Amino acid sequence: MKDESFIGKNFVYIKGRVSAVVPVYNGEKHLSHILDSILAQTYPQIELILVDDGSNDGTIDVAESYREKFAIRGYEYHVVQTSHKNASAAVNHGLPYVTGEYLIWPDSDDRLEKDSVEKRVAFLQNHLQYQCVRSLAYYYSMETGELLPADEKTGDLSREDLFWDILYFRTYVCCGCYMLRSEYFFNIYPERRIPEYDVGQNFQMLLPFMYYHQCPTIPEQLYGVCVREGSHSRTKLTKEEEYRKYRDYEQLVDEIAMICHIEDRASQKRITYWKAKRRYYLEIKYGNRKGALKASNRMLRCGDQNLWHRLKDYVWNYLHALRR
Repeated sequence: MKDESFIGKNFVYIKGRVSAVVPVYNGEKHLSHILDSILAQTYPQIELILVDDGSNDGTIDVAESYREKFAIRGYEYHVVQTSHKNASAAVNHGLPYVTGEYLIWPDSDDRLEKDSVEKRVAFLQNHLQYQCVRSLAYYYSMETGELLPADEKTGDLSREDLFWDILYFRTYVCCGCYMLRSEYFFNIYPERRIPEYDVGQNFQMLLPFMYYHQCPTIPEQLYGVCVREGSHSRTKLTKEEEYRKYRDYEQLVDEIAMICHIEDRASQKRITYWKAKRRYYLEIKYGNRKGALKASNRMLRCGDQNLWHRLKDYVWNYLHALRR
């Protein structure tokens, strides 16, 4: 059967096709997880765009070994090689290849349940008022396969306005759980480029979309998150690396606010508070009293009355330390 296509605002999309953009760096030992789970999908129209972020192990050899399997399955398969930078830059090398009506971006060490794509597509096809949907996730150990506690909050699953919940980490950003309509995503990013920061890619992919669109939840665990030593999200950072990461997040959120045209004072104050609160706990962690006091002052100006109790304890301990 010939693929049907339709013209969006900026591009032509193949109706019903799901494009999966997967960035990978040094994934020789785990890449098969996501590739096998995509091949096992019950949904017939998938395009995999695998972007190698300058790996120096056998990642490309593993990727190339799957070409025949994808051809037999009838799935489109692209392997894109780039020099090493970060995940968001790798995603940008993959986005120009997207031709599907729907877009997902699972991590290279995770796995999709066999009906994960089918159920999410079916939801969007049956609920045309929504431009995105998400499922739940489960967490498992790569070494033992045992299920592990989730390391993100689930939040209120009845909520569909998720911008602030995601920003404040009141709900999960687990990338493989979300499916977006490509046309609406590229209406936000017509140049097919997301902001590049060394803090991952999920805020860039999700926050602007969630600012403009409601996102319902399918209450099923359709995505498995692999917990392993050495993954990007679980690598222990030095003090300098952690401060740089916080600065990158602050700059990224400011850029996202510009993309979303967030100009009302109430929303700007909420973003300022988010940055100040994160900065406050970082300064406390590393014993920077001046930095903590500066951040707490910004939080108070944003209306955090509960901070007074924490601040009194902090000042008391600070004055006590000066007397020693």
